[in-house]
Amino acid sequence: MTAYIIRRLMVLPIILIGVTMLIFAMLQVLGPVERSALYVRDIPHSESALDAIIKRYGLDEPFYKQYWSWLVGRTDPETGETIGGVLRGDLGYSRTGREPVIDTLKRRIPMTMELAIWSMFPIVFIGIWLGIKAALNHNRWPDQLARVVAILGYSFPTFVFGLLVLLIFYAKLGWFPPGRLSTEFSQEVLKPGFVNYTKMISFDSLLNLRFDIFLDSLRHLILPVITLSYLSWALLLKVTRSSMLEALRQDYVTTARAKGLSEKVVVNRHVRKNALIPVATIAGATVAGLLNGVVITETIFNLPGIGSAAAAAALSLDVLTMLGFALFTAALFILVNLMVDIMYGVLDPRVRLE
Repeated sequence: MTAYIIRRLMVLPIILIGVTMLIFAMLQVLGPVERSALYVRDIPHSESALDAIIKRYGLDEPFYKQYWSWLVGRTDPETGETIGGVLRGDLGYSRTGREPVIDTLKRRIPMTMELAIWSMFPIVFIGIWLGIKAALNHNRWPDQLARVVAILGYSFPTFVFGLLVLLIFYAKLGWFPPGRLSTEFSQEVLKPGFVNYTKMISFDSLLNLRFDIFLDSLRHLILPVITLSYLSWALLLKVTRSSMLEALRQDYVTTARAKGLSEKVVVNRHVRKNALIPVATIAGATVAGLLNGVVITETIFNLPGIGSAAAAAALSLDVLTMLGFALFTAALFILVNLMVDIMYGVLDPRVRLE
């Protein structure tokens, strides 16, 4: 198992380099003059000032030199200081956030991660549980109900489903409001006595023993979590059901039943573990893919995460902020896929021997 993990870790830097090269190549669509405007807060109007910026950042150099400067930084010929460098955390200046892109990401990532963490529970547990129940009750009412739930999940685009639940549960019933917290609790978390350990309010409120703030934060998270997770766990339900049905038809299951083993032992010891091998892959990709849904979900429910920042940046043509979001999303995808590969090796020992 150790050798298997080491092999996967050795491939990781190559994948990261490939992803960063692909993202940087997107910038090359713009000419040197257009790209020079991305590195300054106030766009210069004189041609000499533009030429100075192009020379300073090496925007007229060959692709491989520009990529290296963008990745690790370059030395300013005038001041001698190191400028730029994604690996140094310098992602440029965000025009929509009016601050460096890295500061925008640091400030908004906790909200997005909080939303993603809470959305993982219904995706993984409800999706897998319903898929197993549907397979074990094939063509009976639990299976038919699971099919209806999955079909409804596929029928609604994220933005339509989000607006629908917002209309019903907030506009009509007034149960679950948008935003991150109610006004009175928003002031409480800013007081010196409230310690922001993780900057994720639902978890920090528990660590501060402020259960009133915790309940209010959950009240605001319920609709975004349902919107973000419903389509995903509908997919996982379908995959789990199909995988379980396929495993139940295998010869080793027939043999186990012929030996007199109870149905519970057959399912738990022989069927479930083998059926969850493809499910683990889909679950990992689904969890990583949550970041694609946060753009719409955070915008609909007025949540200050990186998804809403990316949406605002796209509307304002803030290229560097969108590239920062793309880099963060790509890095998270790669790390989640690494964990899925390791989980795959744990579930199926044959993978470790390939």
